[in-house]
Amino acid sequence: MKKNVLLGVGGGIAAYKAATLCSLLVKAGCAVQVLMTRHAMEFIQPLTFQSLTRQPVLVDTFAEPNAAEIAHIAVADRADVFVVAPATANLIGKLACGIADDMVTTTALAVTAPVVLAPAMNVHMFEHPAVQANLRTLRARGVIVVDPGTGPLACGYTGKGRLAEPEDIAEVVQAVLHPRADLSGLRIVVTAGPTVEELDPVRYVTNASSGKMGYAIAAAAVGRGADVVLVSGPTHLEPVPGAMRVMVRSTEDMERAVLAEMERADVLISAAAPVDFKPAVRLDHKWKKADGTPVVAWAQTPDILAAVGARRRPGQTLVGFAAETDDVVQNAKRKLERKGLDLVVANRIGEPGAGFQSDTNRVTLVFADREVELPLGSKQEVAEQILDYVVQLREGRP
Repeated sequence: MKKNVLLGVGGGIAAYKAATLCSLLVKAGCAVQVLMTRHAMEFIQPLTFQSLTRQPVLVDTFAEPNAAEIAHIAVADRADVFVVAPATANLIGKLACGIADDMVTTTALAVTAPVVLAPAMNVHMFEHPAVQANLRTLRARGVIVVDPGTGPLACGYTGKGRLAEPEDIAEVVQAVLHPRADLSGLRIVVTAGPTVEELDPVRYVTNASSGKMGYAIAAAAVGRGADVVLVSGPTHLEPVPGAMRVMVRSTEDMERAVLAEMERADVLISAAAPVDFKPAVRLDHKWKKADGTPVVAWAQTPDILAAVGARRRPGQTLVGFAAETDDVVQNAKRKLERKGLDLVVANRIGEPGAGFQSDTNRVTLVFADREVELPLGSKQEVAEQILDYVVQLREGRP
């Protein structure tokens, strides 16, 4: 059965490349329905897309060609994926804010299928804080952003902003339409978020981990066919559909949950940030100012990865995370060796766009024999790449 692709075309010079993308999707066997903004028609005519798709192009929200249905709702319901290419700064802003004032943006609010966005604009526009903030918002909602390329731009500048090549966008669309099942049959345990260690009934020690990276990995693993257990510290994130979530609070709680699940697990991806130290004594009453400044003695919390490594069964794959402030790769290598891991995902705390709380991440994958630096991307994109390497490890590929 043909997959239904909605192609929204924005008003930029790169609109001519959307015709090539449309042609590639049609040749791949997709049924393509094109939507255009009125500004897009300043660069390319609807007749071009109609000739390629053999379907009328939708431009006017209020032109209803079929009285039996509302056009933007009907095409949204039928869509298997919604692609916006080129996505101008104006379109990106509207999509981020939920503005619906043309056929493309109105349909975008009605569509429930995955959304793929391919930005294209002047380099300074692309780098503007407002545009970058809007892209972060869209990424956080699960929108797949195909980053623009770097090179000569129509405006005369050279830099990042040119529409990704149609072949590359088409490849992303095909990956969305035909998701991989390369983790099918595997039971994967993912840890996420912080842990909490109590000082008294009111106060506790924790860290800034949001859990977003671990939740993104769990979601990606579910999407690739894995049986996923998500062991999560306290977080405000919604449960991952298809994953079994085990909520914990302290580092000791997390250790118990992980060790119990590892009995049947094939893979552990330890993306959580457990607290390393706890008050040696938990007070059973609230410490008051009148009692003076408390002097707290500290004790180490359990080392979850070390405990897992000591009980590791043949065939299990262990992945750790290392959030560092300096000597990132060197510290990750030491962690890899000390705890007998197959892979450590390392990042530098405080780097713009990476680490705790951020919707994006930039990490270095540290193996026993090499390091692989991944570019800045959404945590969903980084999660997929981490899983790609997990698959390679399990297949024995370098």
